[in-house]
Amino acid sequence: MSLRAIPKAMERAAVAQIDARLDAIRSEYAVNVLLAIESGSRAWGFPSPDSDYDCRFIYLRPSDDYLALFPERDVIETPLEGELDVNGWDLQKALKLLLKGNAVVIEWLTSPIVYTGNRKFRDDMIRLAQAIADRSLVGRHYLHLGLRQRKAYFANDKDVALKKIFYALRPAAALRWLRLHPGKAVAPMHFPTLMRESEVPAGVAKIVQVLTEQKAVTRELGKGRLPKPVANFIDQEFSRAREMFETDPKPIRTEAQRMADQFFRSTLERWS
Repeated sequence: MSLRAIPKAMERAAVAQIDARLDAIRSEYAVNVLLAIESGSRAWGFPSPDSDYDCRFIYLRPSDDYLALFPERDVIETPLEGELDVNGWDLQKALKLLLKGNAVVIEWLTSPIVYTGNRKFRDDMIRLAQAIADRSLVGRHYLHLGLRQRKAYFANDKDVALKKIFYALRPAAALRWLRLHPGKAVAPMHFPTLMRESEVPAGVAKIVQVLTEQKAVTRELGKGRLPKPVANFIDQEFSRAREMFETDPKPIRTEAQRMADQFFRSTLERWS
């Protein structure tokens, strides 16, 4: 029931280095790596030839570690080396963030690029996410992320690195997806799928398609101004999202906490 999904376009040497680093983490920290995926632009579907490899993983420590008076850190970070960025979260941390509406956890679970993982664990945690993720909290996550990106790169009408457009556009598309799918809280991680299911206006979709194709074959997209149709799309979605999600956050549901706790306990019993 093991998972492995590596596109042929990914460099074998880089993948081998990531595999070796994951093996070293298992040995050094005595943890069970339950899922290790690619989380960056390669997984989102708009890589450049020089895109970094952003491996992220969810791990579980031995049972006794969770009984310690002074527990270990709930993250494992490894040094940045060249294009490799490999870091992970303890399952406890991942579950707590999921309850708070952190969409990063959801994206890890649905990444199309998987280095290693247990299929049952991933499928069970996806079902848990679908059951307990609060769409209002997920919406707040994407709204605040998008607003930060918009302010950081496009606050002034100046030329910026065109690849930064994707950083503001992806949260905007996720917010539109949530608006068009009122009964759901787990938006697609894969950007082309997200754009398609969000029914983005044709003019915006065409601009994004051209930028994506250019990004795939060049190390630098160059600089330019945020195209007006894309700027209008982003700002309109953020404005609508403010009305929908920018409210006082609701307390985490007791039932959601219970389900997350039970999931952690059963996972610990099975794979610690």
